[in-house]
Amino acid sequence: MERSVAKLRANIAAFSAGQPALDALLYGERGTGKSSAVRGLLGEFGERGFRLVEVRRDDLLELARLWPVLRRRPERFAVFCDDLSFEEGDASWKQLKAELDGGLEARPANALVLATSNRRHLVPERMSENREAVLDRDGLLHPGETAEEKVSLSDRFGLLLPFFAFDQETYLRIARHHARALGLDSRAPADFDARVLRFALERGTRSGRTARQACIAVAQSLAGDEP
Repeated sequence: MERSVAKLRANIAAFSAGQPALDALLYGERGTGKSSAVRGLLGEFGERGFRLVEVRRDDLLELARLWPVLRRRPERFAVFCDDLSFEEGDASWKQLKAELDGGLEARPANALVLATSNRRHLVPERMSENREAVLDRDGLLHPGETAEEKVSLSDRFGLLLPFFAFDQETYLRIARHHARALGLDSRAPADFDARVLRFALERGTRSGRTARQACIAVAQSLAGDEP
């Protein structure tokens, strides 16, 4: 995750300085800090003229109407779509692909697109589509046309940044950070680590969100024990 955040920050630093930058897709498991990483950019680069414009998924299909508005502004804009994905049978992703490529209304130099998603391939793939893959005479695998077209949407983002669940040590370090923020560090129970690990196990994920929720649960249990 640290490497992905570093790449994102470097990309936005270049963008804020008026240099070429890439659209970015932050993907991975829920609660691993994808949205927080994007929103944190505003505090770091806001003084340099960086701005976030958050849009819903359906609004991404109308980017051509947004570009003229942003073009007239002096700031540098990242159009941000949180939790981007498409359901089976939804063909609007093809329109989005065209918008990211650029249509009749060219994208202004002061705008790029940032998106988060729980999956790298934004469009669901069927097993039957994978059966379209073929081997050439050299033994190289070539995906079928349907699968290739769906994957091509993710390829429109120049930066693909993975965010995966934390290992146990990282999870505990983040939980202790949240414990300090909640004032638990001076009264944390001796079995604090065991409690927050059990909380993560019950939810099936170790993430920053889970770590904070675990600390709140510990704090509530302590409050319940007080006379």
